[in-house]
Amino acid sequence: MGRPLHAELDNIKKLILSLGATVEERVRDATKALKDRDLDLAKIVMSSDMEIDEAEVAVEEECLKIIALHQPVAVDLRFLVAVLKINNDLERIGDQAVNIAQRVQSIMKAPPLNVGVDFGTMSQKTQTMLKNSLDALVAFDVDLAYQVCLADDEVDDIKRHIYDLIKNAIQKQPENAGVLINTLLASRHLERIADHSTNIAEEVIYLIEGEIHRHKIYERKNEGGQ
Repeated sequence: MGRPLHAELDNIKKLILSLGATVEERVRDATKALKDRDLDLAKIVMSSDMEIDEAEVAVEEECLKIIALHQPVAVDLRFLVAVLKINNDLERIGDQAVNIAQRVQSIMKAPPLNVGVDFGTMSQKTQTMLKNSLDALVAFDVDLAYQVCLADDEVDDIKRHIYDLIKNAIQKQPENAGVLINTLLASRHLERIADHSTNIAEEVIYLIEGEIHRHKIYERKNEGGQ
């Protein structure tokens, strides 16, 4: 006889949180490689992509097996649906970390350019969003999940500022266009990590409240006066 449903669900939670921890580490490494121009660390991030892909497949297979064998309903089914979506977002965050590492390789082909771009704040906010989205899942903390969603605008604003800096720099230094474009793309990858973290937070809200909030998130913002 197989394990009872609650034991299977506990195992799924352990698997998704383990994947989340791995993805967090990869994002930290990728952003550090970008900040420090650390090619060796960038290569480590790129080599870890398969590990995340395999973990994502394992989580999906376990979820589908539980659905087939136990036919869960209500909150248990909602949990599995949320995990399947979070699992996908975590894998895509891992992909974005690899993309950042690849940009580091391209950026390091030229000397550092002083164009005013500082990834420190953007990287920190993005990492905090990812951490908080996973913490919200662990603690079933709907307020923390909403905080993640609201923080997305801040990362978008930083990316727009970087875009303006890069655009001006390309006009003044057209000979450095390639490096500057890769710098811009690195900011785009960070923004995408923030977007996927927001998706995770929205799935936590769905899990707790039982309603899809993807198109209602700013209603909550306005109603709460935040």
